[in-house]
Amino acid sequence: MSFNTFGRLLRFSTWGESHGPALGAVVDGCPPGLELSEADIQPFMDARKPGTSRFTTQRREADEVRILSGVFEGRTTGTPISLMIENTDQRSKDYSEIAQKYRPGHADYSYDAKYGFRDYRGGGRSSARETAARVAAGGVARKIIPEVTLTAYVCELGGDAIDRDNFDAERISQNPFFCPDAAAAERWAEKVDAARKAGSSLGAVVECVATGVPAGWGAPLYAKMDSELAAAMMSINATKGIEIGDGFAAARLTGEENADAMRPGADGSPEFAANHAGGTAGGITTGQPLVCRVAFKPTSSILTPVDTITRKGEATEIVTKGRHDPCVGIRGTPVVEAMMALVLADQKLLHLGQCG
Repeated sequence: MSFNTFGRLLRFSTWGESHGPALGAVVDGCPPGLELSEADIQPFMDARKPGTSRFTTQRREADEVRILSGVFEGRTTGTPISLMIENTDQRSKDYSEIAQKYRPGHADYSYDAKYGFRDYRGGGRSSARETAARVAAGGVARKIIPEVTLTAYVCELGGDAIDRDNFDAERISQNPFFCPDAAAAERWAEKVDAARKAGSSLGAVVECVATGVPAGWGAPLYAKMDSELAAAMMSINATKGIEIGDGFAAARLTGEENADAMRPGADGSPEFAANHAGGTAGGITTGQPLVCRVAFKPTSSILTPVDTITRKGEATEIVTKGRHDPCVGIRGTPVVEAMMALVLADQKLLHLGQCG
């Protein structure tokens, strides 16, 4: 059985490959009557699209999204919303030399083991190109949660973390790293340049914060906000870990240190002394900022020679030519934000369905 759909009430299915004529998503379950146009989605596509700086792949794609269905006279109709993004700058010949070799760290071998053959042109469905469709779907989801503000940024790159004391949200859109720390962005420019020139790559950690999420979204067990976010983030290409709130650091705290103490607030809701839990308790949102961090591994397609095998099991060496991100986590930032939007929109609809 194949799985290309995510979500419960708000569901989206992505389709297409890295080097096919187009790719896209079908969003089903969107409420009717919401204002929606291509112009609402395009800014998020522009944030993710390739070729915007020397620190990303130089593949040139406009990533212009087209709405093919589900919208009439500028409003959603309640029927499936079909979104399409054309591929216009694929260079399949760049991958001809690896047709019979497996790239270590990539999905080449595992796809071949599962399906018996693979699309070696950029990895097919395993390519991060697929995430363009997720960002388009996320643009639809944002219309369902106007009360929520989403902010994603890179908080660590190549093992070099930002200084939280230098955090400036306005800086996020002012540099190619989605970095809120100006000094860190300068350091990262040197690190990524060095990795790119060496034919290597770097990993990164992306943090996403959702403010304005009310208390009560989520579920106690099998649709926990935490587990839905974890599934969403871990489905993104090149992700290897997710933390919510303090994450693994919480295991190094005592009970009193980890407790988010409460006191009465002015409007009757609690005021929290801390947010170690990252905005959830028992799988349900608390009204505090929802915080998650996603770890992206270094890009697997590199120019540095690596030992591998052929499809026939013969020992060989591989160098992956073509156009690749020296740090895939950079452009992963808008994808993390989109997946957060999709989860929150789905959870809002689930909450309204049960609790009114």
